[in-house]
Amino acid sequence: MSEDGAVLRESVPDSLAGERVDRIVSFITGASRSVVAQSIRDGEILCNDLIVRKGSQKVASGDVIVVRSSLLDLPLGIEPDSTINVPIIHEDHDFIVVDKPSGLVVHPAPSQRQGTLVNGLLSLYPEIASVGDSQRPGIVHRLDKGTSGLLVAALSPEGYLGLIQQLQERAIKRVYTALVLGALESDKGVIEAPLGRDPKNPTRRAVVADGKEARTRYEILERYTDPEECCLARCELETGRTHQIRAHFSAIGHPIVGDSHYGGSSISLDLERPFLHSSLIAFEHPITRESLSFSSQVPKELSTILDKVQ
Repeated sequence: MSEDGAVLRESVPDSLAGERVDRIVSFITGASRSVVAQSIRDGEILCNDLIVRKGSQKVASGDVIVVRSSLLDLPLGIEPDSTINVPIIHEDHDFIVVDKPSGLVVHPAPSQRQGTLVNGLLSLYPEIASVGDSQRPGIVHRLDKGTSGLLVAALSPEGYLGLIQQLQERAIKRVYTALVLGALESDKGVIEAPLGRDPKNPTRRAVVADGKEARTRYEILERYTDPEECCLARCELETGRTHQIRAHFSAIGHPIVGDSHYGGSSISLDLERPFLHSSLIAFEHPITRESLSFSSQVPKELSTILDKVQ
């Protein structure tokens, strides 16, 4: 990736050969397909120094796409913040892996423009302003505010495209550690239930007939009975819906300990955040295709809870 004044130039990787040019530009800039379509009509997108006339034009490996920089502008109000703690466990030219603490919001929203992981990343890596979705630059996937653990962010457009493609193909392995209330009957299982907005509470997700496909695979690691019944579970996402693990376990009557939003409050296990930690993530390097795997131990506030149960 290189920038020349008013444009950004991007070379198409082998993995995206044959894709539509409007889809590539949308990925690179974070702009909607309709905005990209207008830019194409205005003659502001080029492929191999030729003006792109149709969004359906297919690209080949090595093609050079030129994008007008106004599509890449960072939204007003998202500013770098050097005070945000960003624990980084891996970094290379194309992406980083962050071990996010609980309580840190991943990206800005209308209700919160400052104090997010993205604000911190922009301070460390200003170049991500033009990577991916302009509303959440660099972010490949999200973790809820209360969830801790591993999260991948892209540093280059090439890295973003490669990681997003793997995410869409469900080729990124994401494993969480959760402590759930009650005694699950089976040591292993799959929760398969469609999720959508809870009609009774729009800030929650619930199992609804017209929801999106959602599958969570789990395995019980430990069972506890004192001071109350609960299970430590390894949870693997087969899909990645909003609040998926939280909503799925709540739906089967075993909410996550500490997750008051989904009925997981516990008097005997006093925890002010959900016991949910992104503990393993594995994928191919978006450029070299090397197999990579990263792991993270539960933080102290969660290990302290495990010391209390038996």
